[in-house]
Amino acid sequence: MSHEEDRETVRRVLAGDDSAFGGIVARWQGPLVSLAYRFTRDPGRAEDLAQEAFLRVYRTLGRWREDSAFSTWLFAVAMNLFRSELRRIPPRTVSIEDVGELRDGRSGIPEVDPADRDRAVRTAVYSLPAKYREALIVFYFHRADVAVTAKTLGIPEGTVKARLHRGRELLRRKLAP
Repeated sequence: MSHEEDRETVRRVLAGDDSAFGGIVARWQGPLVSLAYRFTRDPGRAEDLAQEAFLRVYRTLGRWREDSAFSTWLFAVAMNLFRSELRRIPPRTVSIEDVGELRDGRSGIPEVDPADRDRAVRTAVYSLPAKYREALIVFYFHRADVAVTAKTLGIPEGTVKARLHRGRELLRRKLAP
Protein backbone atom coordinates (compact mmCIF):
# COMPACT_ATOMS: atom_id res chain seq x y z
CA MET A 1 0.00 0.00 0.00
CA SER A 2 1.41 3.39 -0.98
CA HIS A 3 1.03 6.84 0.48
CA GLU A 4 -1.81 7.49 -1.97
CA GLU A 5 -3.53 4.24 -1.00
CA ASP A 6 -3.29 5.25 2.68
CA ARG A 7 -4.86 8.59 1.78
CA GLU A 8 -7.71 6.88 -0.10
CA THR A 9 -8.31 4.41 2.74
CA VAL A 10 -8.53 7.27 5.25
CA ARG A 11 -11.01 9.07 3.02
CA ARG A 12 -13.15 5.92 2.86
CA VAL A 13 -13.14 5.60 6.66
CA LEU A 14 -14.05 9.27 7.06
CA ALA A 15 -16.89 8.76 4.55
CA GLY A 16 -18.38 6.09 6.82
CA ASP A 17 -16.73 2.85 5.65
CA ASP A 18 -15.48 1.70 9.06
CA SER A 19 -14.37 -1.65 7.64
CA ALA A 20 -11.70 0.16 5.59
CA PHE A 21 -9.85 0.90 8.82
CA GLY A 22 -8.95 -2.80 8.91
CA GLY A 23 -6.60 -2.17 5.98
CA ILE A 24 -4.81 0.49 7.98
CA VAL A 25 -4.47 -1.85 10.94
CA ALA A 26 -3.26 -4.70 8.74
CA ARG A 27 -0.60 -2.52 7.14
CA TRP A 28 0.69 -0.72 10.22
CA GLN A 29 0.16 -3.18 13.08
CA GLY A 30 3.60 -4.79 12.79
CA PRO A 31 5.52 -1.50 12.71
CA LEU A 32 3.49 -0.04 15.61
CA VAL A 33 3.93 -3.12 17.79
CA SER A 34 7.64 -3.09 16.97
CA LEU A 35 7.93 0.57 17.93
CA ALA A 36 6.02 0.00 21.17
CA TYR A 37 8.23 -2.98 21.99
CA ARG A 38 11.34 -0.84 21.57
CA PHE A 39 9.95 1.40 24.30
CA THR A 40 8.51 -1.20 26.67
CA ARG A 41 10.58 -4.36 26.06
CA ASP A 42 7.42 -6.28 26.91
CA PRO A 43 5.61 -8.01 24.01
CA GLY A 44 2.21 -8.05 25.71
CA ARG A 45 2.39 -4.43 26.73
CA ALA A 46 3.63 -3.49 23.25
CA GLU A 47 0.59 -5.13 21.64
CA ASP A 48 -1.75 -3.38 24.09
CA LEU A 49 -0.14 -0.01 23.38
CA ALA A 50 -0.33 -0.53 19.62
CA GLN A 51 -4.01 -1.40 19.94
CA GLU A 52 -4.60 1.71 22.03
CA ALA A 53 -2.73 3.76 19.42
CA PHE A 54 -5.03 2.45 16.69
CA LEU A 55 -8.06 3.40 18.78
CA ARG A 56 -6.68 6.89 19.24
CA VAL A 57 -5.91 7.16 15.52
CA TYR A 58 -9.42 6.01 14.62
CA ARG A 59 -11.00 8.57 16.96
CA THR A 60 -8.85 11.42 15.64
CA LEU A 61 -8.60 10.41 11.98
CA GLY A 62 -10.30 13.63 10.90
CA ARG A 63 -7.41 15.63 12.34
CA TRP A 64 -4.86 14.20 9.90
CA ARG A 65 -3.79 16.92 7.53
CA GLU A 66 -2.86 15.40 4.24
CA ASP A 67 0.23 17.58 3.89
CA SER A 68 2.40 14.80 5.32
CA ALA A 69 2.45 11.04 4.96
CA PHE A 70 -0.22 9.20 6.90
CA SER A 71 2.49 7.00 8.43
CA THR A 72 4.26 10.06 9.86
CA TRP A 73 1.06 11.22 11.54
CA LEU A 74 0.24 7.69 12.72
CA PHE A 75 3.67 7.28 14.32
CA ALA A 76 3.45 10.73 15.93
CA VAL A 77 0.10 9.84 17.53
CA ALA A 78 1.53 6.49 18.68
CA MET A 79 4.71 8.09 20.07
CA ASN A 80 2.68 10.56 22.11
CA LEU A 81 0.63 7.70 23.54
CA PHE A 82 3.74 5.61 24.27
CA ARG A 83 5.45 8.53 26.02
CA SER A 84 2.39 9.21 28.18
CA GLU A 85 2.05 5.55 29.09
CA LEU A 86 5.74 5.22 29.94
CA ARG A 87 5.57 8.24 32.23
CA ARG A 88 2.62 6.60 33.95
CA ILE A 89 4.19 3.13 34.20
CA PRO A 90 7.94 3.10 33.38
CA PRO A 91 9.42 0.00 31.71
CA ARG A 92 11.52 -2.43 33.65
CA THR A 93 15.16 -1.50 33.38
CA VAL A 94 18.36 -3.43 33.72
CA SER A 95 21.54 -1.81 34.93
CA ILE A 96 24.23 -1.52 32.28
CA GLU A 97 26.63 -3.04 34.81
CA ASP A 98 24.52 -6.24 34.78
CA VAL A 99 25.05 -6.68 31.04
CA GLY A 100 28.74 -7.33 31.26
CA GLU A 101 31.70 -5.72 29.60
CA LEU A 102 32.22 -5.61 25.85
CA ARG A 103 35.69 -6.70 24.88
CA ASP A 104 37.92 -5.72 21.99
CA GLY A 105 38.54 -8.77 19.80
CA ARG A 106 42.00 -7.45 18.88
CA SER A 107 43.23 -7.76 22.46
CA GLY A 108 43.52 -11.55 22.42
CA ILE A 109 40.34 -11.91 24.47
CA PRO A 110 37.62 -13.77 22.56
CA GLU A 111 35.19 -11.51 20.70
CA VAL A 112 31.73 -10.90 22.14
CA ASP A 113 28.86 -12.85 20.63
CA PRO A 114 26.89 -10.54 18.28
CA ALA A 115 23.68 -11.30 20.19
CA ASP A 116 25.34 -10.24 23.45
CA ARG A 117 26.66 -7.09 21.78
CA ASP A 118 23.21 -6.23 20.42
CA ARG A 119 21.65 -6.84 23.81
CA ALA A 120 24.25 -4.58 25.46
CA VAL A 121 23.62 -1.79 22.95
CA ARG A 122 19.85 -2.05 23.35
CA THR A 123 20.18 -2.07 27.13
CA ALA A 124 22.40 1.01 26.96
CA VAL A 125 19.90 2.76 24.67
CA TYR A 126 17.05 1.97 27.06
CA SER A 127 19.04 3.41 29.96
CA LEU A 128 19.34 6.82 28.25
CA PRO A 129 17.11 9.76 29.17
CA ALA A 130 13.83 9.61 27.22
CA LYS A 131 14.57 12.46 24.82
CA TYR A 132 17.76 10.81 23.55
CA ARG A 133 16.34 7.27 23.65
CA GLU A 134 13.28 8.24 21.57
CA ALA A 135 15.35 9.98 18.91
CA LEU A 136 17.75 7.02 18.63
CA ILE A 137 14.93 4.46 18.49
CA VAL A 138 13.02 6.22 15.72
CA PHE A 139 16.12 7.14 13.72
CA TYR A 140 18.12 3.91 13.98
CA PHE A 141 15.76 1.10 14.94
CA HIS A 142 13.02 2.25 12.57
CA ARG A 143 15.43 3.56 9.94
CA ALA A 144 13.75 6.95 9.63
CA ASP A 145 15.60 9.96 8.29
CA VAL A 146 16.02 13.17 10.28
CA ALA A 147 12.93 14.83 8.76
CA VAL A 148 10.63 11.88 9.51
CA THR A 149 12.11 11.52 13.00
CA ALA A 150 11.44 15.21 13.64
CA LYS A 151 7.82 14.94 12.47
CA THR A 152 7.27 11.75 14.43
CA LEU A 153 8.62 13.27 17.64
CA GLY A 154 7.07 16.69 16.99
CA ILE A 155 10.37 18.57 17.31
CA PRO A 156 12.56 20.59 14.90
CA GLU A 157 15.11 18.78 12.73
CA GLY A 158 17.97 20.62 14.44
CA THR A 159 16.80 19.29 17.78
CA VAL A 160 16.74 15.76 16.37
CA LYS A 161 20.32 16.14 15.14
CA ALA A 162 21.43 17.46 18.52
CA ARG A 163 19.68 14.65 20.40
CA LEU A 164 21.15 12.01 18.10
CA HIS A 165 24.63 13.48 18.58
CA ARG A 166 24.28 13.68 22.37
CA GLY A 167 22.66 10.23 22.53
CA ARG A 168 25.55 8.68 20.59
CA GLU A 169 28.03 10.39 22.93
CA LEU A 170 26.25 8.98 25.96
CA LEU A 171 26.21 5.51 24.39
CA ARG A 172 29.95 5.67 23.64
CA ARG A 173 30.62 6.39 27.30
CA LYS A 174 28.30 3.63 28.51
CA LEU A 175 29.73 1.05 26.13
CA ALA A 176 33.40 2.02 26.31
CA PRO A 177 35.58 -0.81 27.62
